[in-house]
Amino acid sequence: MLPMTDATAARRAPHDRRRGLMLVLSSPSGAGKTTLSRRLLSQDDDITLSVSVTTRPMRPGEVDGVDYHFIDRPSFDRMVAEEALLEHATVFENSYGTPRAAVEATLADGRDVLFDIDWQGTQQLADRARDDLVTVFILPPSIAELERRLTTRAQDSAEVVAKRMAKAADEMSHYAEYDYVLVNEDVDRTLADLEAILRAERLRRRRRLGLSGFVNAMREGAGR
Repeated sequence: MLPMTDATAARRAPHDRRRGLMLVLSSPSGAGKTTLSRRLLSQDDDITLSVSVTTRPMRPGEVDGVDYHFIDRPSFDRMVAEEALLEHATVFENSYGTPRAAVEATLADGRDVLFDIDWQGTQQLADRARDDLVTVFILPPSIAELERRLTTRAQDSAEVVAKRMAKAADEMSHYAEYDYVLVNEDVDRTLADLEAILRAERLRRRRRLGLSGFVNAMREGAGR
């Protein structure tokens, strides 16, 4: 579990004070996790997106510091050496990683952090902060639908689409390592399931920092 501080959000009632959680969404590229992430973030003020650092080139329409922090290879390697990343992985010759400091501060403030990372990064987070972690794997309804989505979004060349399809089988083989698995046949239904998971995980007793004091105060009042 990451280090705890007393900087929990003051806006909550004492019994609602809680430590934030890390919500991981993983899937083969094209299964819909980016759409689900955007919709969840747009309607829930208590969760924020973890902005990763990456060595890959910026794509058209992306904004540095919003989509990713785009850095060069020496800077990335330095962050790894200094243990400034909670997790990092290399995918298609490009490296990605999660800056540690920003995540720790957000969790201590009682807010959640959403991660769009692969199974390798998820394993690293589990090694470092399992008690703070909730993991969800998103599956496509079929391989044919996955290929259709990758092709119609027109972001990658045919060669890259072929590589992503070849990698999908390996990625999907890791589904059993996750807490929850959702099949994204309908994005509205999948989003509703994801919201239900988040609501339940926020209520876990170990995350509710103010609950012990709240109960003790009631016990003292009842004993008078």
